[in-house]
Amino acid sequence: MPAPNARFRHASRRRLLQFLAASPLLAGADALAQVTPFPDKVISSPQEALNVFDFEAAMQKAVPPAHYGYMATGIDGEATLRANREGFQKFQLRPRRLVDVSTLDLRMELFGRTYANPIVIAPTASNRAFHEDGEIAVARAARTGNHLQMLSTVATTSIEEAIEARGQPVWFQLYPTNKWDLGDALARRAEKAGVETIVVTVDVLARQNWETLTRLWRTDTRNCASCHGWGLKSFVERKPNLSGLDISGINNTGATTLTWDYLKRLRDTVKTRIVVKGLLTPEDALLAVDNGMDGIVVSNHGGRAEDNGSSTIEVLPDIVEVVDGRIPVLVDSGFRRGTDIAKALAMGARGVCIGRPYLWGLGAFGQPGVERVLGLLLQETRAAMQQLGAPSLKHLTPAMVKRA
Repeated sequence: MPAPNARFRHASRRRLLQFLAASPLLAGADALAQVTPFPDKVISSPQEALNVFDFEAAMQKAVPPAHYGYMATGIDGEATLRANREGFQKFQLRPRRLVDVSTLDLRMELFGRTYANPIVIAPTASNRAFHEDGEIAVARAARTGNHLQMLSTVATTSIEEAIEARGQPVWFQLYPTNKWDLGDALARRAEKAGVETIVVTVDVLARQNWETLTRLWRTDTRNCASCHGWGLKSFVERKPNLSGLDISGINNTGATTLTWDYLKRLRDTVKTRIVVKGLLTPEDALLAVDNGMDGIVVSNHGGRAEDNGSSTIEVLPDIVEVVDGRIPVLVDSGFRRGTDIAKALAMGARGVCIGRPYLWGLGAFGQPGVERVLGLLLQETRAAMQQLGAPSLKHLTPAMVKRA
């Protein structure tokens, strides 16, 4: 039986969790959305983790409050952040029996390259805010598991360094900004570095109201300005991918003037493939096909760009249907379980991009944490495929998923 002091600490911990669960500050936090019978236990090594959620508390313990808030925040009331998780409950898998699934083939072929599995590393910014090795640790983990990796424009590692650490070309995620010359220069730099696919993010338009970030920032006792400065210019000029480029006059990493004409002009400028990230409607997906884009990432930016309150898994089937196999469709936002991944693959997604979970692993334990997160997701995906009677990705079909 626990000592009186231990019982008091546990009771206090429960009251704190009840308070936080009711607080709008953490209403969308993944850690609270995932119920655990051992809330006082924070893992001390990657191998202790039973699922990817176990890493979030370890990351929160390891990084400063403002840095954690930057990772965790959604926008406005965080309805989209919550919807991304809740959306998976609206679909159920339909297991099939008496199929030989003793050997599984999870290899994903995309644009002439073959990866060991369909779990893709989504582009995330400023990874060195979470661990000193930053995107280099992530790239090395991608190399270990042979995952496709995307690198952000505002990464804290250059595209050249990321490719060297990964050991093969990564995809470059492009924030076009409001200046054609800067977006063009970024794309040309990526192409020169060996990038074969540029992923243009099109959903960063208005200034984001990141309330969770702001609230946690206010609890941080450090002088953040001493490292980061203030404003967009100081944020951008410290990013290696923009080193040596003229950033004067930019007012947004996205672009309110962005149109399909920009993407067609970019396509004529570089020889890389162009993938559009941030589409959420069949109408825009059809325009992507009609305008000669090479692929789509169905994405709501993990709930960080707008707050429409719908999940990517809900809009995915209609987009896959209208694209009709003419270009590959990938998806991101809210994926935390192998069953989530299996649902998207069965619906027709070619690959599933993971964001926050690998940052939890990175912030908590560096490269070993990232590798464990990816390994757990792969392990769960394999188990889900066996239950579905799908020995390979091509055996995953829409008939294996139904609306709840």
